[in-house]
Amino acid sequence: MILERLDVPPAELERRTGWSIRPEGACRGEVCVALQEPFDVSDLARRLGMALVRDEGHDLWALGPESGARALSSAQLPDITLPDCQGRDFALRSLRGTKVFMIAWASW
Repeated sequence: MILERLDVPPAELERRTGWSIRPEGACRGEVCVALQEPFDVSDLARRLGMALVRDEGHDLWALGPESGARALSSAQLPDITLPDCQGRDFALRSLRGTKVFMIAWASW
């Protein structure tokens, strides 16, 4: 989410992230996280584990999705099995010891 300021109106934040700002804090579904007052995106980012970076040259902020923890806890790939282009299971561990270039894509 690209931001021009850190005091985003709560309605815009909810529309763009799914988190609504209520008196009890930032809420999505039954989950609520307490926030400081007045509301500030940097507090939300810190409490939800969201990346928040500033592009000083363009005076913009980028707010990443919540991760619940650090974005990367290690550089080790978990044991993943994905369908190949014919729909058969392909274990990424079968590539261990070789160089791999992996592209992830989603239509949304």
